[in-house]
Amino acid sequence: MDEGLRNRLVIILAILTLLFFFGTLGSCNSALRQKARSDKEMASRIALEEKVSKFSQESSALEEKAKAKEKEAEEAKLELEAAKRALIEEQMINQGLKDQLQKASKPKEAARK
Repeated sequence: MDEGLRNRLVIILAILTLLFFFGTLGSCNSALRQKARSDKEMASRIALEEKVSKFSQESSALEEKAKAKEKEAEEAKLELEAAKRALIEEQMINQGLKDQLQKASKPKEAARK
């Protein structure tokens, strides 16, 4: 009877050993899958961070270009206003000269008649 109990005990221990062995294999497999997911997630996060960094650099560059263009537009506007003032002054001078020419030519016409 002692031998039968010993055989049962060996069988029970063998079964428990197999259960723990397969449980350990399953746990290792699960840990590997978890690590693979974690690595994949980390790679995608790094890629997204690089894209965000690149986007913010491009955004900064575009903002600087926009500010430069606004400054150029403001300078062009000031130049246009200065040119308009100069044109108005020239028109006023021309009108004054035209008036003087007409005044000067009236006495000559009166003398011819």
